[in-house]
Order: sequence, then structure tokens, then C-alpha cells
Amino acid sequence: MHIAQFCGGLLLSLAILVDPTEPGRLDQAKELQATASAFRLRAELVEVRSPSQLDGAFAAMAQHGVGGTVYGASGMFLAERARIAQLAIKRRLPTLCFAPQYVESGCLMSYSASFPDLWRRAAYFVDRILKGAKPGDLPVEQPTKFRLVINHKTAKALHIAMPPSLMALADEVIP
Repeated sequence: MHIAQFCGGLLLSLAILVDPTEPGRLDQAKELQATASAFRLRAELVEVRSPSQLDGAFAAMAQHGVGGTVYGASGMFLAERARIAQLAIKRRLPTLCFAPQYVESGCLMSYSASFPDLWRRAAYFVDRILKGAKPGDLPVEQPTKFRLVINHKTAKALHIAMPPSLMALADEVIP
């Protein structure tokens, strides 16, 4: 099912919030923009270099009529996650975020690799290396476990009726 169908067709365009001061983040955002385009979604990059630019960025997103925003990993975004969630709710912008911590702070939802699972696998590789394995001989692994986390309170604040089919897929629903 197309993501716009899950959101009741609200998502015609989205803003990709990116901190270009962090290495690699702009490239990641451009890849996300290309993926959105493949799903016939208009995606605009919104660069935010400091917390002082957040208010203006959200005002511009609302003014341009975007249907939601996506943002990924960033030290600044992590530190400002509660404020970002408040700004998004104030501007009635659903947010898809990088990790469950953002959802706990008010972001609408996240879909990401299971971090505890990644940490367990990292411990396995550290153990192998400490026992003499050469890092270059160890296989590269992709995440195999993912988590969908939804903040029901944020959905209510945004007046979004989350489809039961999406709620049933969630690994965690924050009441």
C-alpha cells in the first residue's frame, strides 16, 4: 500500500529536513528525495544548520503546503527532537523520523532498524575480532529486524485517524 493511502491521501509533497553541516547527511537526503520522486511524491530539501533556523524552516514548510516532513540522524536534530515535534504539531505537519527516541518526544512515527539488534550484532563482531578474526574477513551484514513506532497522541493532535491496518503493523504504539 502506498504511504499516501495510509495517511488518507494527505501526503502530496514532503519536506526533507537535513543538517548539511554533518558529513554525508546531504547525500542521504538527496537519495531520499530521489526515492520519494519514484513514488510520485514531491520532496523538497530544507537545510537547517542551527537550532535558530528551525522556526523559520517550519514556517516555510507550512507556507509551501507540504504534507509532512521526514528527518534523519543528526546530533542537532536529536538534541532538538522535542522542539521539532512541537513545531511540527503546531504547523500540522506529520513527521517520519529516524529512531524511536524521536517518536517518544512527539514525532508521529519512525521506521528504522532495531537498534538493540544492531548493538547485539556489533558485540558479536567485537567478540570475533578480540578472538583473533581479521575485520576484513568478517561478512558485512544488513539489518534484518526493523521497528515501526507510532505516537498515537501526536496523531490525535494532528487530527489524523491512523488506519487500523497501520496500527496493527506497529511494533510499538505510544499512547
